[in-house]
Amino acid sequence: MSSPVVIQARNLQKRFGTIEAVRGIDLDVHRGEIFGFLGPNGAGKSTTINMLCTLLKPSGGTASLAGFDVAREPNEVRARLGLVFQDPSLDIQLTARENLEFHAFLYQVPAKERDARIAEVLEMVQLSDRADSPVMTFSGGMKRRLEIARGMLHTPEVLFLDEPTTGLDTQTRRHIWGYLTDLPKREGVTIFMTTHYMEEAEFCDRIAIMDHGEIQAIGTPSELKAMVGGDVVTITTADDEAARPLIHAIAGSEPMSESGSLRVEVSDGAAFVPKLVRELPVEVTSVAFHRPSLDDVFLKLTGRAIRTEEANAKDQTRMMVGAWRGRR
Repeated sequence: MSSPVVIQARNLQKRFGTIEAVRGIDLDVHRGEIFGFLGPNGAGKSTTINMLCTLLKPSGGTASLAGFDVAREPNEVRARLGLVFQDPSLDIQLTARENLEFHAFLYQVPAKERDARIAEVLEMVQLSDRADSPVMTFSGGMKRRLEIARGMLHTPEVLFLDEPTTGLDTQTRRHIWGYLTDLPKREGVTIFMTTHYMEEAEFCDRIAIMDHGEIQAIGTPSELKAMVGGDVVTITTADDEAARPLIHAIAGSEPMSESGSLRVEVSDGAAFVPKLVRELPVEVTSVAFHRPSLDDVFLKLTGRAIRTEEANAKDQTRMMVGAWRGRR
């Protein structure tokens, strides 16, 4: 039996003039799951999150969080969500404790509960020993952990994370994910996150892939990878254009261009590669195959590899922060 739905969208739309940023999406996110939102810059995922967080009003359709309509009951929605933005938003002049005390005041955490709750979230992210240190002395990973603690301070039902580990080294990202994967079990929170790190998406219970304002697919990582089918073979030849129809004939499926190579899906890569080298009249300069990954799924669905968010994504995040603060 599946968990109750905590986020729901039906035919959700957002238009900016003649531009359709979100084109009527349907979405169900279940309580207690880690839900990933993947898409290139301009796909519409930030606009969707902005509507779910009440930062933008939908142009059409409906959306709700914890049973409250995002357009008609924004205050109820905001009280039940936490936000961790991609760009740092801590006051580095204050200590970790002072940052949390300010957030507790804004969210009207009862005064008699504040100290205990602050101590609890600091312990959760292993920053208790640095509670009274100025944030300016923290590393990037410590700041991100403090932001997660701040987002959890008022016990939200949903925690939104926008690229939570961007700019952090691999080891620190791994540590951050150690905290995040424990949160649904420990705090009963639902996590809704965006990321462009495909290896991080593997931590999600389910993933939605979005492109051109539409959701292309939703499923578990295993379900999405099963859409690719078989193995993925990457081939470089002396003449890729001449080789393309010949590979199609041998593989039985159309090769796609990818970073100067040809990519084709086959049922058995180990059997296909020798056959390809033997039968292809064009010189093969390199060939490799692997089991499907989420990168392969994204390429299959959108026709291109996911790329790191462009510089203007930071501008969008700053606008989100400003809008959020201004509407409290």
